[in-house]
Amino acid sequence: MRRVLVAAGLIALLGLSACGQSKSEATEAAPPAAKSTARQQQMYAGQEQLASVVQASVSVEKPGTLTMKASGTTPTSGYTNLGFLRRIYPAPPKDGIYEMDVVGDKPTGPTAQVVTPVEVSGGWEPYPAEHLKGVKFISKSGSVTAMLPPG
Repeated sequence: MRRVLVAAGLIALLGLSACGQSKSEATEAAPPAAKSTARQQQMYAGQEQLASVVQASVSVEKPGTLTMKASGTTPTSGYTNLGFLRRIYPAPPKDGIYEMDVVGDKPTGPTAQVVTPVEVSGGWEPYPAEHLKGVKFISKSGSVTAMLPPG
């Protein structure tokens, strides 16, 4: 019985050494990203996220109102009613970064099948000034985070 256990241990060691990943490589792997606690709001029929968000900014231009701007792309021309949909949180996010979906109404008729740059702007009133540090703008292909300027 002892020989069987020793043989099994040697086989296990050989298998681990052949996996191609050294112990130092395994410990250097990046930690998994924190999972969001937010959920999407219901989108209207015909509404969807933009293809991408390239850049975004947030600012407080008048007290109590957060001004949000984003530039991105749509997969075709003809998108209308561009705007932001706030994600729903059970409690304020711990890091102070709130999430927004960047959305628009898909065109209903024939359109040019060409990637089209778009600008989206909107306000958030009243926004959670005591918790908000930044806004993460989410599209189909990724996201951009804009931090609130200090002050």
